[in-house]
Amino acid sequence: MKALQYRQIGAEPEVVEIEKPEPGPGQVRLKVTAAGACHSDSFIMGLTEEQYIYGLPLTLGHEGVGVVDKLGDGVTGLEVGESVAVYGPQGCGRCYACAQGKENYCERAAELGIAPPGLGAPGSMAEYMLVPNARHLLPIGDLDPVANVALTDAGLTPYHAIKLSLPKLVPGSTAVVIGAGGLGHVAIQILRALTPATVVALDVSVDKLKLATEVGAHHVFPSDAEAADRVRELTGGKGATAVFDFVGIQPTLDSGHAMIAVEGDQVLIGVGAGILPSGVLAGPYDSAVRAPYWGSRSELFEVFDLARAGLVNVETEVFSLDDAPEAYRRLHDGTLRGRAVIVP
Repeated sequence: MKALQYRQIGAEPEVVEIEKPEPGPGQVRLKVTAAGACHSDSFIMGLTEEQYIYGLPLTLGHEGVGVVDKLGDGVTGLEVGESVAVYGPQGCGRCYACAQGKENYCERAAELGIAPPGLGAPGSMAEYMLVPNARHLLPIGDLDPVANVALTDAGLTPYHAIKLSLPKLVPGSTAVVIGAGGLGHVAIQILRALTPATVVALDVSVDKLKLATEVGAHHVFPSDAEAADRVRELTGGKGATAVFDFVGIQPTLDSGHAMIAVEGDQVLIGVGAGILPSGVLAGPYDSAVRAPYWGSRSELFEVFDLARAGLVNVETEVFSLDDAPEAYRRLHDGTLRGRAVIVP
């Protein structure tokens, strides 16, 4: 079967022929119907040999939807032919966090060598993939797999990040989204669906600011050195109730810190890193910084329900598996409008 693999440090991913996997006890084989490309993939392919920890070759793809193709011994509750989505941040299933469905915060995943598909384990950018446990599969019913596969990360991650700030996003509040790309344009829709907040989008790309307006942002501004001043002016000097940073590099961290309000949330979702000042004299009183990761299984059900209600739609560009390397080139160059979806 064909698969897209990262095979050499610093090289582009390649479409190769590999063996079709056979499910062992407790495993499920999917015939993949759609897989999503993400900046996280570009991030790990940009790591140096000293930094890279995922093993080679690595079949990419941590967003996946497929049809149940074959069940391993002992698997119950699934039917061959059923359309399902893969929950990516898989855990042990037995610790306190996993018992709550928060496998994204599994206490033992690292110790047990459990890795998400495409981020350590073989991923969804192949004609078939193995899923280690049926609990990681969520039924999608009549949802279009190609249009909705990105919800497993590009929907779930912003949903989880926003949900924890909902008590603060009351009437009269302001939510800022930094980076209106693959995750950010979904975050805007989630904020509009779940809150009465005024939504402001910041980006360096004129095209992405246009997309932000189309999906519901009330205001859009360039993401530059003046962004914090613009947000403070818009809010009568108060600043943003919550800033959701989908870039996460030092300039956006600094900008978010400069615009956050008293008791505001600065939420860092992008895979970049930087340093923020802390302490009573370093920023607005009682402001908080959070760095959430992915989301829980129950939250993914909720995201799919938002999609069914027509409240969330992912802007997608579709590529064949053979053209998947081009999707990653476009992703790296920042020329995608939303998410790239690979259809085997």
